[in-house]
Amino acid sequence: MTETDLIEGLRRQNPKAQQETIDRYGREVFALVVRLVAVTENAEEVYQDVFMKVFSNIGQHDAGRASLRTWISRIAYNEAISFLRRKRMPVVYFEDRSHEADKLSDAEVDETLGHANVETVQLIRAALKHLPPEERALVTMFYYEERSLKEIADITESIPTTVASRLSRTRKKLYRIIKMLQS
Repeated sequence: MTETDLIEGLRRQNPKAQQETIDRYGREVFALVVRLVAVTENAEEVYQDVFMKVFSNIGQHDAGRASLRTWISRIAYNEAISFLRRKRMPVVYFEDRSHEADKLSDAEVDETLGHANVETVQLIRAALKHLPPEERALVTMFYYEERSLKEIADITESIPTTVASRLSRTRKKLYRIIKMLQS
């Protein structure tokens, strides 16, 4: 089934199209949501809300503006962030008040984050827990889901240069968190 056929089926509220949508995008949506929300039970609740919103708002999808995948991801991102705001989840995040991260070069950050070995992956996963949800989402979409800056900008309703800048700052923050975790 093509994306156009899928969208038409969703607009007709066809159960097969709805199931195909979940089969096609469900894992990716859950991965994004669980990285932001963290508690599995809460992530499952948000996941369900995402697809309810997708099915009830499919008429608002503009294929000229975003692919169905990007549109669903935007809904997932917004639902997860809204959930966290509503629940006011008590989480302590790392904040670099010294602004030392601004002084780090990209080469120095790449030296630590650029080697995909088991230890680095474990350190990055541990460090992600210390980032606010919006920054975790950026890292997740760029590195784990391998989305382009434009696609992330569409999802977060931003522009690619802003996403690139935020991603650079977040990478430097991750670097500082990893150094803190290693000490």
